[in-house]
Amino acid sequence: QVQLVESGGGLVQPGGSLRLSCAASGSTLRIYAMGWYRQAPGKQRELVARITSGGSTNYADSVKGRFTISRDNAKNTVYLQMISLKPEDTAVYYCNKDSITRLPWGQGTQVTVSS
Repeated sequence: QVQLVESGGGLVQPGGSLRLSCAASGSTLRIYAMGWYRQAPGKQRELVARITSGGSTNYADSVKGRFTISRDNAKNTVYLQMISLKPEDTAVYYCNKDSITRLPWGQGTQVTVSS
């Protein structure tokens, strides 16, 4: 059974940093393009960063230059380094395949940016 587990969220002041992790069990992530998604209250889930199996990355304009997605295939884990956080980054963050077919969603990790 495939399970994605996101961690690393928390409460941070504007301008702060966080590093999110997404660990998988029951599936090998290295063969997939993976993405970090976020969902703010009252809004649709959006893709903010993606990384291909070869390591190429793309970012939503709203996070470009502030977020960095990476992967450690040996650990079957995908990361999202976030710097210069803004209140509008507040959301629940999830990882999943960047594909029409997705793995079961994990519980996500809450990121709250507030002073």
